Amino acid sequence: DFANGRRGGTLRPGTKTQTPVPYEEARKIFDKLVREKTSKGYTPGAGGTPFSMTDKAGQVSGVSCQLLNAIEEDDIDALIESDDWIMQAKLDGERRFVLHNGGSDTRGINRKGLFIPLVEAVAKEAQKLNRTFLVDGEAIGETVTAFDLLELDGVDLRSLPYEHRFQKLWEVFRPGAGSALRVHMLSEDTTEGKRRLLAYLRAENAEGVVFKRKDAPYSPGRPNSGGSQLKFKFYETASVIVSKVNDKRSVAVSVIAGDEQERVMVGNVTIPPNLAVPSVGDVVEVRYLYAYEGGSLYQPVYLGGRPDIAPLECTIDQLKYRADEPAPASPSF
Repeated sequence: DFANGRRGGTLRPGTKTQTPVPYEEARKIFDKLVREKTSKGYTPGAGGTPFSMTDKAGQVSGVSCQLLNAIEEDDIDALIESDDWIMQAKLDGERRFVLHNGGSDTRGINRKGLFIPLVEAVAKEAQKLNRTFLVDGEAIGETVTAFDLLELDGVDLRSLPYEHRFQKLWEVFRPGAGSALRVHMLSEDTTEGKRRLLAYLRAENAEGVVFKRKDAPYSPGRPNSGGSQLKFKFYETASVIVSKVNDKRSVAVSVIAGDEQERVMVGNVTIPPNLAVPSVGDVVEVRYLYAYEGGSLYQPVYLGGRPDIAPLECTIDQLKYRADEPAPASPSF
C-alpha cells in the first residue's frame, strides 16, 4: 500500500498487490514505484527536495510553476463579462522560466522545476536588460514569451496581484517585444477587448485562451478545482506515450489506466515530414476532436514532443469523449 500527493495536501492512497506476494517480488514492486514517483519530483516524508533520489538532483531549481485547471465553453462568458479577469491567448509551446542572476548567469527552468539549457538568443536578450529577474513563460522555437514576473532585482513579487506583476513585466520587457525574449502581447482586460481577442484567436485556429484573476497572487501547483488561473482550449489535446514506431512516418500511442498502470492503446498518429519521428517511450502531444469509449482518438494530429511531461502523467482520464460516449471509469493515481 502507498499514498502520494502534494505536500501539505491530502494524500491519495493506492495498492500494488491485492494479495500477499513473496518478499523478492514485493521488493521489486516497491523499488519500481519509488523510481516512478521520484522521477516526477515526489520525495518521501514531510520534507525533502524534489528529485533528491534521482540523477536529476543537481538540476533542481527550487522553482514551482502555477498550473491551470480547464473550463468548458459554458463557463467563459461570465469570465469575459467580469472586470476581475484578464484574458490571454493560450500559447502552444513548452512551459519555460527564465532566471537571470546578472552577468552571463542566465538559465532556463522547465515545468518540473529543473534547470535546462536555454536558447542562446534568449539568454543574450536577458543579459541586455541589466536587471536580475525570474519570469514565467512559454518557449516556442527560438523565443520565450513571458506572461508573469515572479522576481525582479532581488524582490519576490509572487504575493502581488497578477495585474501588478503583469504591468511590471510589460515595463521591463516591452522594449524587446520583437526579440527572442518578449512579453505576452495578446492580452485583454475589458469585455469588448476580450470578445474581440476571442474572435480573432478562433479565426486564426489558435489553441485557446487563458483567464487570470487580476487580484490573485502567484500560487504554485494546481488546485483540486477552479483557481485563479483557468484555461479553455478550442480543441482537445492529450499527452500520450509512443508505444511503437510504424512504417511510413507514423507512431502508435497509448495512455495509462487502472491501478496496475496498464498501457491502453489510443490509435496511431502521422508525423509531419518537417518533424523528427519520436522514439518508443517518448511523451508527445496530439490534438484530436474527441475520444471513443476505450480511449481511441478521432482524427489525431501530431503537435510535437513533450520532454517536460513524465509518462506517468499520460493518464486516460485526460481524454474528452463525444457527447454520446460515456467516459470510462478511471481511478486517481
